[in-house]
Amino acid sequence: MLKFPGSAQWTLFFLLIPRLLDCQTAHWQTQLASQDILNLREYVQDRMAADQIPSIAISVVLGDKILWEEGFGLADRERRVRASAHTPFYLASITKAITGTAVVVLQDQGKINLDHPVNDYLGEAKVRSPMWNPPEATVRRVATHTAGLTTYNRKCALADPHCEVSTDTAIRRYGILFWPPGDHFDYSNLGYGILGEVVARASGENYADFLRDKVFLPLGMNDCFLATANTSTGVRAAQYDSSSHARTPVQISDTPGASSAHCSVHDLALFGMFALGEQLPSQKRILSAAALQMMLSPTVDAGDGERYGFGWSLQSDHHGYVGLYAQGGTNDSFAVLQMIPSEKIAVAVIANTGTTVPFEIVDKILSALLPRYREALANEKPTAPQPDFKPVTNSFLVGSWTGALQTWKGGVPLAIEISPSLQVRAKWATDQWTTASNVSVAYPRFYCVVRGVIGTLDAPQFASDVELELYLHNRVLVGAATTKDGVQLPYWVQLKPSSLRPNNPAK
Repeated sequence: MLKFPGSAQWTLFFLLIPRLLDCQTAHWQTQLASQDILNLREYVQDRMAADQIPSIAISVVLGDKILWEEGFGLADRERRVRASAHTPFYLASITKAITGTAVVVLQDQGKINLDHPVNDYLGEAKVRSPMWNPPEATVRRVATHTAGLTTYNRKCALADPHCEVSTDTAIRRYGILFWPPGDHFDYSNLGYGILGEVVARASGENYADFLRDKVFLPLGMNDCFLATANTSTGVRAAQYDSSSHARTPVQISDTPGASSAHCSVHDLALFGMFALGEQLPSQKRILSAAALQMMLSPTVDAGDGERYGFGWSLQSDHHGYVGLYAQGGTNDSFAVLQMIPSEKIAVAVIANTGTTVPFEIVDKILSALLPRYREALANEKPTAPQPDFKPVTNSFLVGSWTGALQTWKGGVPLAIEISPSLQVRAKWATDQWTTASNVSVAYPRFYCVVRGVIGTLDAPQFASDVELELYLHNRVLVGAATTKDGVQLPYWVQLKPSSLRPNNPAK
């Protein structure tokens, strides 16, 4: 599993953060040339036509100035509403950077201690664990996805009266610490849903109201709001499925702190200004300089050369520059806020369908502004994705394992058999044996995908894929089983050896 040892290289970088935020070099253009903008417009329109993207909105910031912002296409095809720089779009997981900011605002005010247990700031619904110590799940660890929570995602169509959303219910059912707090990075929407609850309880305000009054309005982000069941569905960009291109229903989440913010691209650019330490005369300061520096100095290894903290990801080498970004995407939305702190540049791009074209647009814009970026991008060689861990032939797990998956309704018996060639089959309760797929094994971890029915009302009611991510602890396999189809719901799994081959270290 990923660990977080100290690094002289990263320590030096964090010491330089104030300089990166305060200085500028002379190696960029001070504006986008008119020809650059014409070329960018043509590129955007061509990519939208090729991929059937309904609308895209763009804003480019240099210091405290917006160099260019524009909306393209239709924010709402059915109503023929054109997109503009002030049309609110769904931000998906960029919400986490906003929630992380809200947490640091309260820390700055002395209302939250980041290193206290997150349970200190929750109501009756608490995080818990069958094995690990819940007080070690601090606010900071929840914010950096290292508290031991795991994958979670559940939404309801606003028009569906049979699907209820509640963060408290989500915590009661799925607020489980699957891994030792502080052990490794595991991205969790539930974690940021919990932080939304923390902010609400510590401030004594409804979370959507807190964001409006303490983050959005002070920063001049007048087109932003947190969508909840009580939010009007009026002025906002519609969303369209990337495969069918059909309009998707308005949905609400039971973890709004993770993924429910809507903002215009203009306001997202203002948020970028704030993160860069720039401030317009019309904006109010919401964080001290020290708190802002702490928020943008993430110390958690998120893999692939990136580090993470409070909703922001830091890139050690983003085409020749240190980059800082927030990004979110679903099958019907995509948003990115990319910053180059040393150059005081922020680029915000949002689309109302699932597409990675916004990343391409960011690269085009930064290439126009930064010659060194353009050169590094042109010379960059594609790298093959590296597996998280490699299979081994002499598995420490070969044999039979039996136990149960624990749901909030009770236990579901589960057995797995692992052959020397790493063929895996699984059996739920009295069902037939099924062959697992995507098997990966490396001491002490085990991963596979099996078909099954969990049996809770909020899980799929049909046989669907379930991810098993387990690890050996005291000769027992423990970890998470997570549904994959439609909703991602994690359940505690514990399996004991019923028969193992001779000399197996788990025996």
